Amino acid sequence: MTALLYGRCLRSVVVREGLRFVHQRERFFAALVRPLVWLALFAVGFRAVLGLSIIPPYETYILYEEYVVPGLVGMIQLFNGMQSSLSMVYDREMGSMKTLLVSPLPRWYLLVCKLLAGVMVSIVQAYVFIAVAWFWDVQPPPLGYLAVFPALVASGLMLGALGLLLSSFIKQLENFAGVMNFVIFPMFFASTALYPLWRIREGSPGLAWVAELNPFTHAVELIRFALYLRFDATALLAVLAALVVFLGGAIAAYDPGRGFWARRGGPAEQA
Repeated sequence: MTALLYGRCLRSVVVREGLRFVHQRERFFAALVRPLVWLALFAVGFRAVLGLSIIPPYETYILYEEYVVPGLVGMIQLFNGMQSSLSMVYDREMGSMKTLLVSPLPRWYLLVCKLLAGVMVSIVQAYVFIAVAWFWDVQPPPLGYLAVFPALVASGLMLGALGLLLSSFIKQLENFAGVMNFVIFPMFFASTALYPLWRIREGSPGLAWVAELNPFTHAVELIRFALYLRFDATALLAVLAALVVFLGGAIAAYDPGRGFWARRGGPAEQA
């Protein structure tokens, strides 16, 4: 099995995901509307009631809009990861993943190709939002736009792997909305995306403990520090560890025919 075959597979999956993204323009705008609502509406109100002290990676006092942008970038990647989960459930229901798995390529590689394709889409969406945030005077150092790319790749892979893992548990499209709400909103609100950790700790030490354990918190902080030319080793290690766990679980659990559990009871059989 040659490297050329592996490369063709990756290219095909990426092109398919790209074409799906291009033909679903509402998906692109929906990905931007959510964070823009927070930035344009909620941030105005929070600015008046939520003071921010000088905390790393910032070297001076900042407006709330500047603090919240990295968290909203993380929101884009989180929702995109869940969108990838929906896509996997749809592909399994329609049988396209079964067709893909007929190829001699290993299953883990096919899942990784799907993950990489989704991450590329989320990075495009993230950069568009960062560019739009410039009009709210959120202007990180010019090199920050380049330095944040590896952070977006790492966080996108981790959140996309979470989506792949969830797709192993979801049997039908009808169950997706409930699972999405159960995962996305606790991860987003119990993190430092909207409030700094010290502020959360003042209000609820228990919630602060949850936020510290939340992998989404570390994804947001990795993006935040990279955007301002700083490196957070703890966040990177946490994101990579979560990536290994989520992707390993997805590879071990994914059954293109039945999901994690068989439809007729008992553990899923091999496809």
